[in-house]
Amino acid sequence: MKIIGVTACPTGIAHTYMSAEKLEVTAENMGYDAKFETQGIKTENALTKEEIKEADAIILAVDKEIDMDRFSGKKVKRVSTSRAIKEPEKVIEEALNHIDTVTISNVSAKSEQMVKQKPTLYNHFMSGVNYMLPFVIAGGIIIALSFAFGITASDPEAADYNVLAAALSRIGGHTAFAMMVPALGAGIATSIAGKAGFAPGIVAGLLASTGGSGFLGGMIGGLLAGYVTDFLANKLTIKKEILVMYQLIIVPLVSILIIGLAMVFVIEQPISWLLEVLTSWLNSLGNTSGLLFGLIIGVMMAADMGGPINKSISTFSIGLMSAGVNAPIAACMAAGMTPPLGIALATLLFKKKFTQEERTSGQSCWVLGASYITEGAIPFAVSDPLRVIPSLMIGSATAAGISMAAGVTSIAPHGGVWVMLIPNVINQLPMYLLAILAGTVMTALSLGVLKKNVNEKEVTKEVKTAKQENLTNEVEV
Repeated sequence: MKIIGVTACPTGIAHTYMSAEKLEVTAENMGYDAKFETQGIKTENALTKEEIKEADAIILAVDKEIDMDRFSGKKVKRVSTSRAIKEPEKVIEEALNHIDTVTISNVSAKSEQMVKQKPTLYNHFMSGVNYMLPFVIAGGIIIALSFAFGITASDPEAADYNVLAAALSRIGGHTAFAMMVPALGAGIATSIAGKAGFAPGIVAGLLASTGGSGFLGGMIGGLLAGYVTDFLANKLTIKKEILVMYQLIIVPLVSILIIGLAMVFVIEQPISWLLEVLTSWLNSLGNTSGLLFGLIIGVMMAADMGGPINKSISTFSIGLMSAGVNAPIAACMAAGMTPPLGIALATLLFKKKFTQEERTSGQSCWVLGASYITEGAIPFAVSDPLRVIPSLMIGSATAAGISMAAGVTSIAPHGGVWVMLIPNVINQLPMYLLAILAGTVMTALSLGVLKKNVNEKEVTKEVKTAKQENLTNEVEV
């Protein structure tokens, strides 16, 4: 039996590869041949025409639209990447038994039989975040590099002025980082209206950035730009004779004008006031309030490890950076590092709690955790969610709580321990390292207490039994 498929998530990073690996390993353990194409940052392990033709089951673990033409005439099983990670065996069995599968029947257009999920507000926001992240991460780290020369080294009036520091500050802060909110607005509007939404979306974001309404204004402006442009470009019926002129001139002119006036006269003032109040409150947090906020950040970061809850608090914290509030993002990074680090430590301290495969995977969690890739903890959470997820929450809450209570700030929004090597990026580095260490230890200890010992012999026996059953079924067929 040959099983093939495609995996793809909106960001093209963790879930794309983790779902492919989970499906491949599970299929092989069940006695099947498996190959999964990953459409991440780039397409890897691409499927051939022969492989598609000979496949007994095709699984599409995707959270975005992909090209369906090459699967014409084949039955496919479509699921989310998260379900592929959590229930790989069940997904494979459903695909082989043609449960909830559909046949792709039209190679020239998207199949009407295909179950198409209507994009939600979360999908639109995540599209905006994906547009924004390269500017945020690159810009933030370049700013951090400029501070390596000194806090005031980019200021021409300062005694420690350095021309390279000034250039880095201009590239990272005044250009790349300044594009954060415009990119957010453009991404949201494009997700809603297609290419026509890009121009009004980026204008909405620029107006939010320069007008003081910041990332909140950019989000609202992006939504408004998307829906207005979608109506003008995609919903109205226009005569073919004037369609080209309408799309080229009328749509961008009218949409940008409507969005611009709405941003200036309706959205800007109330959202600017709200952002200012929020910023003042966050900057005035004392140790107790900071600890409480940090605990909330930690719990949210570890709740789904890269899912909607995690993305919501991390995006919120990144947005606050544009308003000069840099403590929440430091807490997010600490809380995001501790789940993989804590698991890696636990696999060393409590070997009887993990299978040999998990102990081997735990070694990679050192690097994933140090690099602030929280998704490295997902396979462990999937295998034992009721014990692992609470353990991760405890550790992440500990790390984020200490970080916020100590008033730790970070100029870089990503990078894990590697950006800590750059001087002046973290304002209280010893306390920050203590927070991460405490969170890591708490995660490991919680896992040691909550998880049960694993019987390796039973696990091996179950795998062998599953393989034998599959071989028997094939012979009978």
